[in-house]
Amino acid sequence: HNMGQLVPVSEKDAVWVAKAKAEYPTTACVVSEDKLGGDMGEPVDFIYRVEGKPDRLVTFCCKDCVKDFNKDPEKYLKVLDEAAAKKSDGAHAEHQHKH
Repeated sequence: HNMGQLVPVSEKDAVWVAKAKAEYPTTACVVSEDKLGGDMGEPVDFIYRVEGKPDRLVTFCCKDCVKDFNKDPEKYLKVLDEAAAKKSDGAHAEHQHKH
């Protein structure tokens, strides 16, 4: 199957990214499990793009984690999926306003 790739966020993605960040399921880096925006400074946002699938935001605590993600994207995307599943099952469910 075709592998996706991480692409840096560009200006034209800004609106989408703002929305994706608001809905991002975890406050930790999927690679290091460190808290985003902690000691490492500003988190690094990338878009994981796979042909024929919706883009996904992936936020890393630092550039080094990007390299690790690229070695095994599937593994880390699964972490993200699990966080998203937990989040939607969790206490925040009632705060999601349906439009």
